[in-house]
Amino acid sequence: MSLVGKKAPSFKSKAVINGNEIVGDFNLDDYLGKKEVVIFFYPKDFTFVCPTEIHAFQENLAEFEKRGVQVIGVSTDTEDSHLAWLLTPKQNGGIQGVTYPLVADASKTIATNYGVLGGEYDYNEEGELVFDGAPIAFRGTFFIDKSGIVRHEYVNFFPLGRNIAETLRVVDAWHHYEEHGEVCPANWIEGGDTMKETRESVAEYLASH
Repeated sequence: MSLVGKKAPSFKSKAVINGNEIVGDFNLDDYLGKKEVVIFFYPKDFTFVCPTEIHAFQENLAEFEKRGVQVIGVSTDTEDSHLAWLLTPKQNGGIQGVTYPLVADASKTIATNYGVLGGEYDYNEEGELVFDGAPIAFRGTFFIDKSGIVRHEYVNFFPLGRNIAETLRVVDAWHHYEEHGEVCPANWIEGGDTMKETRESVAEYLASH
């Protein structure tokens, strides 16, 4: 079930902030009404594709902050695992230098509520609890507006790294819509043509392209 247009699931959990400090009560609600939020889920600490994405978000962090957007990473690892990885130099496979929050979802409830857990719990014929699938998060990305409503989401399977530039493009498109009331067509980028939400404007746009 898509979360687009719905209230983003709230959560409070342990997290590492500023790249070196564990907090026990990191709360999504603290940002609502103040900032927009990009939450991205990744499968596991100390892996191969995940650090490329985590570093890419850090490299673009100033662009998100310039747009008033808070970036938050989440995986089903513990806060201790996050901290160990954050203290490991980049040349050794670590993510040292990352400063935005990394949330620990060891209970897997956050990933479940966002619909990105790679499997689900079930019972076998003996009545024993089992897990069908992978008990880690897919590569889910969610853009949440200031009122806490999800305006964009996409989910990749484990081997497929995401495009951070596309997330920035979505933020820009939403800001343009909010400011000008104009919708953004396919492949729109900042400064590109937009259109009003009428049949006539759509026809005119398509005719000119």
